[in-house]
Amino acid sequence: MIEFVGPIKDVCLGIYDGPHATPKESDVGPVFLGIKNVTKDGRLDLSEIRHVSEQEFPQWTRRVVPRKDDIVFSYEATLHLYALIPEGFRGCLGRRMALVRPDTTKVVPRFLHYYFLSPAWKALMLSNVMTGATVDRIPIARFPNFEVRLPRLSAQQRIADTLSAYDDLIENNRRRIALLEQSARLLYREWFVHLRFPGHEHVKVVDGVPEGWTRSPVSKLATLAGGKQFESDKLTDAGAYPVFGGNGIQGYAHEKTHDDFVIAFGRVGAYCGSVHWSYEGAWINNNASSLIPHEYPELFLHHMLHCDFRNYRKGAAQPFIPNGVLSTISFIGPSRMLAAEFCEQVRSMRLQQLILAKQNKKLAQARDLLLPRLMSGDLMV
Repeated sequence: MIEFVGPIKDVCLGIYDGPHATPKESDVGPVFLGIKNVTKDGRLDLSEIRHVSEQEFPQWTRRVVPRKDDIVFSYEATLHLYALIPEGFRGCLGRRMALVRPDTTKVVPRFLHYYFLSPAWKALMLSNVMTGATVDRIPIARFPNFEVRLPRLSAQQRIADTLSAYDDLIENNRRRIALLEQSARLLYREWFVHLRFPGHEHVKVVDGVPEGWTRSPVSKLATLAGGKQFESDKLTDAGAYPVFGGNGIQGYAHEKTHDDFVIAFGRVGAYCGSVHWSYEGAWINNNASSLIPHEYPELFLHHMLHCDFRNYRKGAAQPFIPNGVLSTISFIGPSRMLAAEFCEQVRSMRLQQLILAKQNKKLAQARDLLLPRLMSGDLMV
């Protein structure tokens, strides 16, 4: 039952927008929280972060210092992104980011976060979008007056607990996937970087290269096949097959264009130079390329090429990997037999990752079906 109907400012301690500039580059320091650090499903993704120096940090937090249970959101360019600030976060708002600080005597922060992810709130935001010459935006000055409809605190807590149960399972699976990925990478490093592969005691090493191993440019190890323009009306969160682009996974499709294992290489965009993999079929859009191996199994090639190609990026506003640059980068590779043995060792890890990823997709779909019904009061808890 709805208990409060009114402007969002009445249930918040404050609503703040971030700085309208960008700090100097820094290798270390607090997080400069940008749009790319918030996922569509409402999480903070800090795998790729920009830093603000300790010296400049006070300047960038004059308006507000983000703290636990604040809700950050994007109000320009890429819209409808929301995430809760976790315990221990230290950083500042980036460009085109704003922050809501809930009044916990009136609203449960995690409930409000789910409320922002609901279709009803999204529809309200879309009805207030201002279309600009370059990007769309939500008028941040009007945001505090947008209406929210909230049940009593006890009901908010029950709804948040119900939806959180799904997200907690999803997060646990993500951690397991990350641990499996780490195990596979550690095994690769043990065998092919530290050269402690099976039988290494009996192999002669000359100038750091085991006998029988060869150095080859990436262009010899694999062919880059350009992606294709993806029809936006076919892009959906409910599809079975990922769509890879310069920004990583950009959505899902209901049909696939490739069979089995696919390696994708980002060529243009924020994640250009990154290497992605899909155990099942996948789409590759025109900001990426698929890597078709010549000498090694796909699974081995993915580990072999999982290095930081971003050092080879060009362009500031729109990063890109120049044509032909991969022919200048070489790797030392083992015999095909040893590569196949490695694949046999890690294949079960990959299959387990696939199972967990499928579980997460089903959990997310179930949560997304529940969310609007719980928010509207059609389903009581």
